Amino acid sequence: MALTDTFIKKAKHSGKPAGDKHTDGGAMYLHVKAEGKYWRMAYRMHGKQKTLYIGVYPAVSLAQAREVRKRAKEQLAQGIDPSTAKREDKQASTSAAQSTFEAVALAWLKATAHKRSEATAARIERRLQIDVFPEIGRLPIANIKPPTMRAMMDKVAARGVADTAQRVANACELVFRYAVSRGLTEKDATVGLRDTLPKTKKKHHAAITEPLALGALLRAMHDYNGSPCTVAALKLSPMLLVRPGELRHMEWTELDFDSAEWRIPGEKMKMRADHIVPLSTQTIELLRSLQPLTGAGQYVFSSLRTGARPMSENTVNAALRGMGYTKEVQTAHGFRATARTIMDEVLSERVDLIEHQLAHTVKDANGRAYNRTAHLPARQQMMQRWADYLDRLRVGAEVIPLAVKMA
Repeated sequence: MALTDTFIKKAKHSGKPAGDKHTDGGAMYLHVKAEGKYWRMAYRMHGKQKTLYIGVYPAVSLAQAREVRKRAKEQLAQGIDPSTAKREDKQASTSAAQSTFEAVALAWLKATAHKRSEATAARIERRLQIDVFPEIGRLPIANIKPPTMRAMMDKVAARGVADTAQRVANACELVFRYAVSRGLTEKDATVGLRDTLPKTKKKHHAAITEPLALGALLRAMHDYNGSPCTVAALKLSPMLLVRPGELRHMEWTELDFDSAEWRIPGEKMKMRADHIVPLSTQTIELLRSLQPLTGAGQYVFSSLRTGARPMSENTVNAALRGMGYTKEVQTAHGFRATARTIMDEVLSERVDLIEHQLAHTVKDANGRAYNRTAHLPARQQMMQRWADYLDRLRVGAEVIPLAVKMA
């Protein structure tokens, strides 16, 4: 006879080691054991006797167990093993839970961590946490369609910050590419998305490029009263041609004073390639003055709060503002443009050497990119000439105005 809810509730273990089986018809039965009540279904597949484990009572009710039995009978009629189908469904469910957009995005960040700095990775993750995960983070990435991405990006773009919208879209695109490459989804739901977003205006970093004005700035920097690390970073900013982030992350182990070189590993560089910065005698003198203060730590320009981190990214810019130079006149990053312009137009240095020292891609006559050691002696001499020129500007000697180019 078919089982009833009342019977099932009252059924107790008789004490038999193997338990007690109560059939409900259709080969399904309730297996009552000392530890609980279990739904089972006996069936044969390819001549072998097998058991389908349906679930535990009362989590799985009588009605639910019968629905599973019905589906199992249908699968058997189609030549499908119910146990195998159940296992595959469970695996698919687990996979879906592990393949949400958030899970895939975090996996992508971890797998590609070697391609970016810790600071960059933190900014990307923070951008995803704020703008993306609340909207689509819990959705299986395979189920996300272009309209969903479009709706999310419209919200980001509505804030009116084109740069943020483009960066969020770029991060999502890279996550989808990663998912496609791992077989987690078949299509990239971000295709064409960035093309429809507001375009980011190219930002130029303010820079003084007139020698007399630069001389005045150098004198102000020389008289600036701040912490030793801040003063040194400020003075080195126009001398080294590196980006502010590269300067503040300088480590003592990267410096070789005997060879007069600073060797920056690729993971710290924007172009992800190793870079060598020749050190002038003035640069080495400045750096050596910091050794008694931060030489025992990791970073040359360590944070005032803790030596475990470099100084703040705003330190040099804050010093410039304190000296009266607004962001419309000079920025820390702008010192690269300052050097690029004056070294070319005033000192007539070779443009390819300047570009190489700026860590821009420079190709040889055969179209191949130069490696990090290309023209190193010539660059060493150029960087010494540049440091000497800055010294002359600071004391007000040998100032050569920019040549006026004829149209």
